[in-house]
Amino acid sequence: MAREGRLYKGCLYAGLMITDQGPKVVEFNCRFGDPEAQVVLPLMGGDPIEILLRAATGGIGNLRLEKQSLAAACVVLASGGYPGSYEKGCVINGLKAAGEVSGALVFHAGTKSDGGNILTAGGRVLGVTAISATLPEAIDHAYQAADLIEFDGKHLRRDIGHRALHRE
Repeated sequence: MAREGRLYKGCLYAGLMITDQGPKVVEFNCRFGDPEAQVVLPLMGGDPIEILLRAATGGIGNLRLEKQSLAAACVVLASGGYPGSYEKGCVINGLKAAGEVSGALVFHAGTKSDGGNILTAGGRVLGVTAISATLPEAIDHAYQAADLIEFDGKHLRRDIGHRALHRE
């Protein structure tokens, strides 16, 4: 873009698929991917707002971030039937308990608040991320937290991180 004289300030997200032939680009977006950002941002080693502000104003070149020796994993809790048709309005329980798991962060995606309850309101309902010293521990904590959350039709994959674990 710079060679074409097109000034770009912001985030460029590359969605990758790892294949037997190596990494392949699936998409580029000028936004953070979701749920990918939920594992990247907590590991940045700096204030994400400051980093984004500097990127937008041209001051990112002299920013120094601390290297974090941590790992993160995110498990998406989806509505049953997603990406097809799915039920909305199911009460979500266990959010407080999930947030108390070591290193766990619960990100809302397809939820809404209604009369003191949190309800499902979309296909991707929650992203449950855990940060820990090692990837196996982060994955374990993410699943521990995810298993504490309940709603009708809850669906999640049980293979998150399995390829990375086989490489270790």
